[in-house]
Amino acid sequence: MNGIRSGQKDGTQSSATAHKLITDSDYADCAASFTELVPGQGADFHGAFHTAQFAMAVVSRSGRIVAANRALATLFDTSSHQLTHLPVTDLAGLGQTPRIRTACQAVLRGESEQMHCTRRLKLADGQLFWAEITLRPLRRDGSALLSVTDVSERRDLRERLRHLQMHDPVTKLPNRTLFFERLATALADSATGRIGLCYLDIDGFKAINDTFGHRVGDQLLDAVGRRLVRSTTTGTAGGGHLVARLGGDEFAVLVEASSGPTQLTELAAALQAGLDRSFEVAGERLDVSASIGVVERSAVGANATELMQAADTTLYWAKADGRARWTLFDSERNAHRMTRQALSSTLRPAVERGEFTLEFQPIVGLADDSLRGVEALVRWRHPQLGTLGPGQFIPLAEENGSIVQLGRWVLAESCRQARRWQLEHSGDPLFVSVNVAVRQVWDSDLVADVATALRESGLPAGLLQLELTESAVMGTGGRPLQTLRALSSMGVRIAIDDFGTGYSNLAYLSRLPVRTLKLDGTFVSGFRVSSPRNPADETIVSSLVDLAHKLGITVTAECVEGQAQADRLRRIGCDTGQGWHYSKPVPADRISALLGA
Repeated sequence: MNGIRSGQKDGTQSSATAHKLITDSDYADCAASFTELVPGQGADFHGAFHTAQFAMAVVSRSGRIVAANRALATLFDTSSHQLTHLPVTDLAGLGQTPRIRTACQAVLRGESEQMHCTRRLKLADGQLFWAEITLRPLRRDGSALLSVTDVSERRDLRERLRHLQMHDPVTKLPNRTLFFERLATALADSATGRIGLCYLDIDGFKAINDTFGHRVGDQLLDAVGRRLVRSTTTGTAGGGHLVARLGGDEFAVLVEASSGPTQLTELAAALQAGLDRSFEVAGERLDVSASIGVVERSAVGANATELMQAADTTLYWAKADGRARWTLFDSERNAHRMTRQALSSTLRPAVERGEFTLEFQPIVGLADDSLRGVEALVRWRHPQLGTLGPGQFIPLAEENGSIVQLGRWVLAESCRQARRWQLEHSGDPLFVSVNVAVRQVWDSDLVADVATALRESGLPAGLLQLELTESAVMGTGGRPLQTLRALSSMGVRIAIDDFGTGYSNLAYLSRLPVRTLKLDGTFVSGFRVSSPRNPADETIVSSLVDLAHKLGITVTAECVEGQAQADRLRRIGCDTGQGWHYSKPVPADRISALLGA
């Protein structure tokens, strides 16, 4: 009995192993005890009890063993006689754990149907095994049946299966399941109260996989995994960090007890440095890098989902910033991203709810300061964020495609308002200039949309001007060019906005149906004083204006902010000007007031 101790299982030990055979006198003693316990059935039950291969003992209400079978005696390398009268809590160290001791007492008092536990046991020869021990009520008088089963092989098999389930077959690293299990544990019980994570993606792995095949790709992933493990155990990277492959070419390194952001950024740098050397895989020399998202925060109040979302976002930033770099999570940048996503997801419903409105900025003739036209500028009256300018949502609308729906509304509303001014005021009617995004040309039938807006509003086509950016029209061919020509044939004016900031391929001007160039404000910013800082600015603008006029194209100067600019632009020959010198964008009724003045 003294040889039975708790220990770590490092092999299997069959319960059939015989260390010492029991004697006939031992057998007789046990039979007498059992006959006394179960009168009238002793002989039959006794035989089955003692010949059973399962280790068992009968325990009295007082908690002492009154009969032990051969298998139990053999398992503990003793005799049935020596086990008899032994307190059951002395067997296999059951009394060492208060919870198990209490559970045994509850069964003997008739308050519980079962005590069940798994214990690590060591035999007299030092061999270890796992035992499943169960105590169940046997009779109403409080006696109970104790059974001890060697479950070493079953437990080892379960552990091997769990290892297979929890590890990646390619790299042999922990997989996503084990990673999240460890992550949850670390969040609940971090030694420092902080947690860190490096989330990696191998740059260009798909190209390698497609070029050399999946076999080479898997070998590369295995080599990358080994490098990452080495990087976490050398230099300043620390040690003991969990390196896992989450799937594809994504890896993660978990720092379960972070000391702060510096530790994580140093670890990220070490991980990247570990991948700097070329990989020799299947006779190929391969070079890869990694983009890494780094997250470090307090474990209190954090959860695995939020942490991984932050890591995924930060990894995206690292890739967007140029790849082969690490990026630390920035809550302010993330808040901006979340705002963008929230705006993006509500753009389409906002159009349907009528949350958009138009303001108009005058376009003035430089020769006589007369009002010639207006540019329509959309505003979003957001119910929570207030009025938003186009720069805050137009790029989002272009990204998610809602610019088509929004642009169609702006076009129709602009035409209706221009027609209203035409009917309400005498004199030369104003033209309205409407910005058109590239996606409106490609993703919708712009010609049909314009025709519908003109027909429903009654606005003459010559009073509608469509503005496209220089980069959108320079080099245009195919469908976009056909669209521009069709619109020009309808009588609609075509203008190039922000001219001078893009390709500036002047040869295309003669091929496009362009009526107006709108010079970007950077060209005229030096005209704010009578003597420009850079005389070349005036030379460039003069040349552009002269060229445009020779091609039959008018020129509008944007961002005119003072009288000195207006005077110089007029002398150069610009046709119209637009900017705060004349008016900031205003509601439609303010334009009506200007027309009535």
